Amino acid sequence: MIKRDKKIFLLLAVIFLAVVAGYWGWSKFRAPNLTPSPEKPSVHTTSDQLRFAANAPQLSFLKIKTVEMFAEPLVEPLNGHIAYNDNHTARVFSPLAGRVVKIPVEVGMKIKKGDHLLVLDSPDFAIAIADNVKANADLLRKQIAYERTKQLYQIKGIARKEVEAAAADWQQAQAESRRAKARMKNLNADVPTLSGQFILHAPIAGVISERQVNAGSEVRTDAVNPLFVITDPLRLWAQIDLPERQLDKINLGDLVSVEVDAYPGEVFQGKVTVIGGALDPLTRRIQVRCELDNSHLKLKPEMFARVTPIANGKPKLPRVPNASIVTQGLFSYIFVEQSPGVLQRRRVTLSLQGSEYAYVKEGLQAGERVVTSGALLLNSELGTTSDAAAHN
Repeated sequence: MIKRDKKIFLLLAVIFLAVVAGYWGWSKFRAPNLTPSPEKPSVHTTSDQLRFAANAPQLSFLKIKTVEMFAEPLVEPLNGHIAYNDNHTARVFSPLAGRVVKIPVEVGMKIKKGDHLLVLDSPDFAIAIADNVKANADLLRKQIAYERTKQLYQIKGIARKEVEAAAADWQQAQAESRRAKARMKNLNADVPTLSGQFILHAPIAGVISERQVNAGSEVRTDAVNPLFVITDPLRLWAQIDLPERQLDKINLGDLVSVEVDAYPGEVFQGKVTVIGGALDPLTRRIQVRCELDNSHLKLKPEMFARVTPIANGKPKLPRVPNASIVTQGLFSYIFVEQSPGVLQRRRVTLSLQGSEYAYVKEGLQAGERVVTSGALLLNSELGTTSDAAAHN
């Protein structure tokens, strides 16, 4: 009986020790408290101001640029294109038909007036040379005949009518000689080449901008396209079709700013020189021509352009992309960077808003940094954080 009680006691002691050891192990190795501690928010807001931490993910979605000043436009940008200045451009055709033997010039080459453009093997030119030589020979022969008849008439060797006939023949030969010389001068070939080949000369100085002929090709006098286009690349035109309702906004001599897709953000200056005399009856638009300063040779004929007439004598205004503007009700706002990570929503007054840019009349200064992409996200963030703060 005593042995049985000892066994029961030992069994209870073992169970007790096992329970104590298990509790001690659980308390030592139990999982830590996984309740998350509150983190600092990445953005703080006060009224119209947002403050982002240096590593805030929102900053990666923003584009911020420095504001620049531009002349105030009279109207929104008008579609136009760059064109040759016809006052300083020559489209060269051949006055004779024939086969091209040689072309000593290339596109982009600068040439002087009178330089050779091409050499043409032309039967028509050979005929013109022969006519000129024949007319000169006939003139000399009839002049000698007239002088001889005058001498014979003085000694009563012939009748007066023969002298008059010789004089008429000589005058006719003079007229034919002048015609042949005028023809050669018109061909700009006062001194024919020994081979009888025609040389096409440059009528003006400039740069070869187009060449539509190759060696060995046949040239016709009734060709539609010119063989060469010679122009002064420093002088170009910008041509626009002005809507009838905006005709009172533009006058001769007004300045214009021109922008092209090839050079984003770069502005070229020009001046209105011609305003058309009649409207197009179909489009109800009038053609306006502007002379451009192309001193850097960046503009090329047939480029599409956006031409903006600007107000003379008025101060320049800050210009921002339309993506910078947030509209709420009747008011417009932009986000200005006050310091890295600190952005303020500011109310502005617009002077003119076009299809791409807006000109700020009040509320913004040159040199300030404005959010040009992501303004809507900032405005949403400002509203969300403000609502959350008010709710709390």
